[in-house]
Amino acid sequence: MAEKTITVEEVLKHNTRDDLYIVVKDKVYDISKFLDAHPGGEEVLVDLAGRDASGPFEDVGHSEDAQELLEKFYIGNLLRTEDGPQLPTTGAAAGGSGYDSSQPVKPAMWLFVLVMVVAYFAFRKYVLK
Repeated sequence: MAEKTITVEEVLKHNTRDDLYIVVKDKVYDISKFLDAHPGGEEVLVDLAGRDASGPFEDVGHSEDAQELLEKFYIGNLLRTEDGPQLPTTGAAAGGSGYDSSQPVKPAMWLFVLVMVVAYFAFRKYVLK
């Protein structure tokens, strides 16, 4: 029997606490019934609803037991198309905070930090004599 394929459009529809799909390594999982049992709390999973959770899943370093448990919720393989919608992975569009840790710190931020450090030491040297 051929494995079921699930489109990106379908995954995007399942993004609520009661109806929650995630994708890990192009496999789709319906984890709606696992929320209460998740050791990291349900909010972690709700934040990943309807999106590609491969990065966060790998970053946590789940045990083999956790990986085996995930397979119990497997419902099919993700069908990606070039011209179709893409699954969000990070940022506000995906329901996250909007912070993307993969982006480098901008030079202006480094300049700000440098100015603050210099100001701190100047204050200590000249004001707090």
